[in-house]
Amino acid sequence: MQRTAEKTPLARPADLFTPGRVRPKMRRSRAGRSAAPAASVVVAGRTLLRGRLTPIEVGIDDDGWIVSVARSTAGARRVDFGEGVIVPAATDLHVHFREPGGDAESIATGTVEAALGGIAAVGEMPNTVPVIDRVDRLEEKAARVRGRAAVDVLLYGTPTGRADLGDLAGAVGAMKVFMSPTSGIERVPGPRELPAWLEALRPYDLPITVHAEEPTEFRDGPPATDPSGWDSSRPPRAERAALARLGAASPYLRLHIAHVTLAESVAALRADGRSFEATPHHLLLSDRSGRDARFKVNPPLRPERERAALWAAFARGEVPCLASDHAPHSAAAKEGPFDTAPSGMPGVETMVPLMLARVRAAELSLEVLQRSACDRPARWFGQPLGRIAPGHRASFMVVDFRRRTRVDGRRLHAPCGWSAFDGHEAIFPRELWRNGVPIARDGEFIGRRDGTVVAPEFSAAARRRAGRPDLSS
Repeated sequence: MQRTAEKTPLARPADLFTPGRVRPKMRRSRAGRSAAPAASVVVAGRTLLRGRLTPIEVGIDDDGWIVSVARSTAGARRVDFGEGVIVPAATDLHVHFREPGGDAESIATGTVEAALGGIAAVGEMPNTVPVIDRVDRLEEKAARVRGRAAVDVLLYGTPTGRADLGDLAGAVGAMKVFMSPTSGIERVPGPRELPAWLEALRPYDLPITVHAEEPTEFRDGPPATDPSGWDSSRPPRAERAALARLGAASPYLRLHIAHVTLAESVAALRADGRSFEATPHHLLLSDRSGRDARFKVNPPLRPERERAALWAAFARGEVPCLASDHAPHSAAAKEGPFDTAPSGMPGVETMVPLMLARVRAAELSLEVLQRSACDRPARWFGQPLGRIAPGHRASFMVVDFRRRTRVDGRRLHAPCGWSAFDGHEAIFPRELWRNGVPIARDGEFIGRRDGTVVAPEFSAAARRRAGRPDLSS
């Protein structure tokens, strides 16, 4: 569903996401009718169709597009996964690969972790060193993706009050607005500035992700020494106040709220028709899950009562998007005093596997997981991913629900070498295919580093690349 010049109010949450599909060209049959391109590869297994796991065969053309999904498909080469479950590759809207300027992660390492976790596209955040608030910095970061990324990367920029915001907004794939200071971000919009910043971005029709914590609601007092103290210093009222400020934003903005921590926020955002996400750590961990700085994140982990309520809303399908907020730091940085240790934890490699284990335990439906991790995030980014259906990229994972394991941060692929989910049950994908080619198998990356910089089909950057009019000018 594409937006037109005559805009209408936002729909309910289930309809918020713009597909931006680019379908493969159709060929003409002998009868003169249009027909799908012939499949060069046929993949057989089971997939979720109309709420049931169904044996299917997926036809893939030479360009890596799905051209058919049927009980039986003709093709030159067959790959049969038997009882394996074919799940659309996930899209992670929210990662911090710390490049440039960081040493705990890189685009090269982080995208491999994403692939091994069943993810084919990521949204890389802009609070690096230097921060991505200028076109030249964006171009330098894009150069770091080429030839090094294992999956596709959408690059965020961020407004910092610069006069040349339009140049940046016309080049990025999405924008990130920080309402409170965080790593790499000191300049945040005040109460009067935020509406002006958002209004300045509106003509570009970009996805805009907001870190929604109101700093004036943070509590002064003794330094926090554990996650419970961190929760007290950045309390739920900071999230409530931030969402109240955003309530006045234009309904025509493609606004997305990052890492929601409260079930009441879920209800409020659904009522407003806004897009939003929850993270595995806010869904599965509480302020009592661990006492050291590995469990320090922004926003904080909440008490068990709040965590359980958020999980219940997610399991009911009320949270549109799942995102990792992958934000690793070195083990040494996390071993310092809690109050001075940096916030954030790794999660891109474990996001989907942790949830697949909940599917196996009947705590979560596969349908809810596919919508929140695969379909809706891809549609929000305007990418032809997230569904096993013709006209979509042949990017999918193969899952064997019998292959359970326990998370061990030392055996994961993040350079930091730790995970707050140690000991949690997980089911890692058996394989990940990207654009019709396997790139990960049995915990090893086997693909080429040909991930590309992507942008929503409806964005100014994509329109320029395609030679279409820039509607923001």
